[in-house]
Amino acid sequence: MGGMMPPPPPPDLQREIIELKSCTLFPPMPGMPPPTTRERPPGCRTVFVGGMPESMTEDIIQEVFERCGGIISIRMSKRNFCHIRFDDPGVVDRAIALSGYRIRLGQSSDPMNMGRLHVDYAQARDDQYEWECIQRRMQREERHRRRVEEMRMRPPSPPPVTHFSDHECQILADKLKADDTFSPATQQLITWLERGDCNKRTANNFYSMIQSVNSHVRRLMNERQQYDDEFENAHRVHKGRLTGLLLQFDQIEKVFGSSTKQRAWDHFSKAQRKNIEMWKKQAEEIRTTQQEEMMSDRKEEDMELSDTEDEPGGMMMKRRKVEAVFSYFPQALKEENDSLKCQVEAYKNEMEVVKSEAQYSLSERDKQIQQLQMALQGMQQQLIAARTEMQVKKDEEEKKEEEEAKAEVTLMQWLKSANKDKASFAAVPDPDKSPKKEKESRVQKPAMLDQQQALLVGVLSSFLHVHPFGASVEYMWSYLQRLELTVSPAELEELLISLPRCFCQELFGIGATLEKRWKFTGFE
Repeated sequence: MGGMMPPPPPPDLQREIIELKSCTLFPPMPGMPPPTTRERPPGCRTVFVGGMPESMTEDIIQEVFERCGGIISIRMSKRNFCHIRFDDPGVVDRAIALSGYRIRLGQSSDPMNMGRLHVDYAQARDDQYEWECIQRRMQREERHRRRVEEMRMRPPSPPPVTHFSDHECQILADKLKADDTFSPATQQLITWLERGDCNKRTANNFYSMIQSVNSHVRRLMNERQQYDDEFENAHRVHKGRLTGLLLQFDQIEKVFGSSTKQRAWDHFSKAQRKNIEMWKKQAEEIRTTQQEEMMSDRKEEDMELSDTEDEPGGMMMKRRKVEAVFSYFPQALKEENDSLKCQVEAYKNEMEVVKSEAQYSLSERDKQIQQLQMALQGMQQQLIAARTEMQVKKDEEEKKEEEEAKAEVTLMQWLKSANKDKASFAAVPDPDKSPKKEKESRVQKPAMLDQQQALLVGVLSSFLHVHPFGASVEYMWSYLQRLELTVSPAELEELLISLPRCFCQELFGIGATLEKRWKFTGFE
């Protein structure tokens, strides 16, 4: 129940006019101080709403405040105020932001429909109880988490030790003899001895187990000697490799020394000389540090040798170390030789791989060339076959043209002979004919054909002779156009009509497909 304090400004609500279905909310004037509120109770989900119009209803309140969030309940009062409980504590701040808004119900300015909302935190027993439940649940979870963390950090308890019996004693004796189960078996033996299970009846059994434990001393000493030998060998190898590095540093210094001589030095540029001098200094510094480390290691070895001379076997250790010092250089050279051999073998393997890949690529290329050659040969054969076929077709066309030309010549000869016969027949007078019939015959007598018409008759006769079912005037005119004969369809039709003994017109087809066709009837 602290003092009055202004509410925190909500970030998601803007101070603007809010128009709803049944009412309108007007924000407070700019510059007005924010309305004061009480201190927020812990876990508050209920707000107090005052300053409502007298005709305010629960539905209008629901409509105004459901914009803020879900509403659980609304408790109305007769004195123009109410309490609203939300489903989320975070929604309360949005409802507090509506404090100070002027509300108008509908469009009427009646004082009963006007009011100024005052929204404040309310202290409800339900909110307090739920907040306390949440706090107790969080405390329980925290205690459980700490307990789990303590259990995880606690060291594991030792495994339980079985009680002493003759059967367990026999099993433990077998475990003590094995190397892999020696450590847990000794722990169990120590536990039995501390419990007081060793008495006069079981003393012999315990003595035999202790004797088995003592038998592992020799094994442990042998393993220690083996580890010492491995350490010495590793130390010797390390020294040999360091000596090899020093030799390589000496060679690098010789290279730099040879490059700084007058014979080669004058041919380098200033930048190249500067880089060579810098590299030479770096190599000298690294070589000096390596030599100092070698000297310090040798001093430590000498001190160890002096300490172990008085001990049994000290002279033997000293001799071994001296021999190891003198064997560094040949060992390093041998290792370098082995590494060079390995590099040469690796290069050989790489060359073989490259060679095999090149052979494979060449074989693939040869296969592709063979395939292309075969495809080219096939195309050539197809071209030759196409040429021969074209030549055959050309020969057939020439033969057909020759036949047509012969047919035209024979037709022209026949037409000439027919004209001569007609002329001779017309010269002989017929006594049976009357003057009237003679006049009609004169009218029907065809005129003599000129050279172009004779050519057209010959071409049309050969064309229609090839087409036994006849052809239309347009079809024959298109054929003559391809032969470059200048004639119109009307002239062509007049020519055909003027020769009824050579050409006749017939109808072909039924209904819409009815068509007029001309046929050659010269041989009928």
